[in-house]
Amino acid sequence: MDYVWQVPGLTPDEQAERVVQEMTEDEKFAWLSGPMAIPLGDEPLPEGAIGSAAYYPAIPRLGIPAMQQSDASLGVSALGNVRPGDNATALASGLLRAATFNPEMAEETGRLIGREAFSKGFNVQLAGGANLIREPRGGRNFEYLSEDPLLTGAMAGYAVRGIQSEQVVSTVKHFAVNPQETGRVVVSSDISEAALRESDLLAFELAIHIGHPGAVMPGYNLVNGEWASENAFLLNKVLKGDWRYPGWVMSDWGATHSAAKAALAGLDVQSGANLDAQVWFDKPLREAVAAGEVPQARIDEMVKRILRSLFAVGAIQRPAKPGGDVDYTAHRLLAQREAEQGIVLLKNAGALPLRKGAKKLLVVGEHADAGVLAGGGSSAVTPIGSLQLPGIDFMGIATSKIYHPSSPLNAIRAELGAAEVAFSNGKNSDEAVAQAQDADAVIFFAEEWRSEALDAQGLALSEEQNRLIAALAAANRNTIVVLETGGPVTLPWLDEVAAVLAAWYPGSGGAEAIAGVLAGRVNPSGRLPVTFPASEQQLPHPDQIDPATTTSIPGMPVKGDIIHLDYDKEGSDVGYRWYARTRQKPLFPFGFGLSYTTFAWQDLAVSQQTEAIEVTLTVTNSGDKAGAEVVQIYVQPQDESYTPRLAAFARVELAPGERRWVTLLLEPKVIASWDSANAEWRIAAGDYRIYAGRSAEDFPLETSLTLAEKRFGY
Repeated sequence: MDYVWQVPGLTPDEQAERVVQEMTEDEKFAWLSGPMAIPLGDEPLPEGAIGSAAYYPAIPRLGIPAMQQSDASLGVSALGNVRPGDNATALASGLLRAATFNPEMAEETGRLIGREAFSKGFNVQLAGGANLIREPRGGRNFEYLSEDPLLTGAMAGYAVRGIQSEQVVSTVKHFAVNPQETGRVVVSSDISEAALRESDLLAFELAIHIGHPGAVMPGYNLVNGEWASENAFLLNKVLKGDWRYPGWVMSDWGATHSAAKAALAGLDVQSGANLDAQVWFDKPLREAVAAGEVPQARIDEMVKRILRSLFAVGAIQRPAKPGGDVDYTAHRLLAQREAEQGIVLLKNAGALPLRKGAKKLLVVGEHADAGVLAGGGSSAVTPIGSLQLPGIDFMGIATSKIYHPSSPLNAIRAELGAAEVAFSNGKNSDEAVAQAQDADAVIFFAEEWRSEALDAQGLALSEEQNRLIAALAAANRNTIVVLETGGPVTLPWLDEVAAVLAAWYPGSGGAEAIAGVLAGRVNPSGRLPVTFPASEQQLPHPDQIDPATTTSIPGMPVKGDIIHLDYDKEGSDVGYRWYARTRQKPLFPFGFGLSYTTFAWQDLAVSQQTEAIEVTLTVTNSGDKAGAEVVQIYVQPQDESYTPRLAAFARVELAPGERRWVTLLLEPKVIASWDSANAEWRIAAGDYRIYAGRSAEDFPLETSLTLAEKRFGY
């Protein structure tokens, strides 16, 4: 059968237009709102739904398959065990992904997610977390990437590109300035336009430019007093206007607050409508059209945007069906390779790599015999064999605290070949310390669990863990700490231990990756995508919202008033830029990471080739072990009108003694500032310092460049 869109040479927009012209009003509105496709209470699973975040019915007479949408950025989730027996590969946290500083790896693991989603029958993946990490205690930071707009935009964009290469639409989310989870449904992120354009919006702009995501999801929060899901400045002015974004805007689940206002502000779909006060985008929106408040052309445009994104990735031409083949063994190995690139060596006082064939090693840590920790909420992936402990109640669904089935104890035994690898869960601290005294080395797995809907309260590990680490270090000077955390944490025992690894939430192959780094099979090459503060008092906003006084889960009764957070305090100086501006020294700076080899940098030069600014230098592996260096290029005006900003980066793999010429192009919007009065970007005339950095604090090479004034818009 031939459908109206099956004409050779039609663009996705033309295909979508033809379909919309043939659709009935009921067919159109069936795609403008939908429930969460997971049974809640007595609600049945919608007919035809696989069981996932959302389902929109097929239109067989027009050749349009159903929309089946799944979470999220770290793999294909099955919240509430909605698909019993379903397997999936759990990728490492977004922080680890960003710590690789490797966009190609992000694209490759994105393809992995796309393949698994497609094989399960999904054609939309709710991925692409691209919020800047303004709040290092944020409960959802493990889903996001970094505190820097360039790194975030690049890594999110390449991940989206990978997913969509497998005929699956990806979102980017949560647009915008949604850095905290506690109180997320009542918090207004208040910030000036210039600061917003130069930071949070820039991350999304770059991600959209690189990845061309089919959909954008606003956050639960408000921005400057308007809900993100009905914020005309964000959706109509910036996204669809300035950036000419052609895809659709879907609300987060239970984050729609109106019919006509939201539709006219740029929202195209009400997601998770059964979590909202009412199904705004059905009867109320139909009535608004009948009353002339919303033009019929706007309804048609909303549907067209959805269809053109599905056509653009091939999701309609090649419909996904459940039951496809997945090589989970190959995918697990890819997840391991990503983890190997993103583990960050923070300290090494000669303890690593461990020698093979030791007499005795001691592994300490609750559940370190079972698996590696994962973050909680809608993004949590549950491979077969995961350990699931009680978590939190989330949107009426009992969620789990998950340990992915990758045992650190077993991986260390397999990798290091020690005569004995003893284990203690650490619950009896005296027993663990006694075991540590005659061990060649102690490996402590410290954990900090974070989840959607609740921020970490403070930056510290639990008191019990901090005390045990200090006691183990006192008993054995070769105590190594492996951090499994959802973000930066404070390390009061840092001077007492021999080595520290930031392993984040390392995913399905995480334990094997950690063991590889400990043994030296893997040379650590991760770099911090976030600053580790020395204390919470260094933060722009040390005080936190009390979770007992507010609401964080959609659909729940709202407590208290709207909470306004003034992000103009730091403005666009997020993360490392804040520390530079306030001249504070953090515990570990953005971009920091150690290696088992050494690198020499030389010959830094900069030139302007027409529109592009090109930086070149040579990098040599001056050590005796193959490794990867991450070159970070920062720019700052000579007059210091802003602090150094990351304008380019490159990950360089080098054999011992190998030397390579590296070329990087600077991102002009990082160099520029936003001129709100004239609604354009402006690069001020003058001299600029160009730094080649190993971190945001360590600049071994410096040069300069004189630029003429340049103004540009969209």
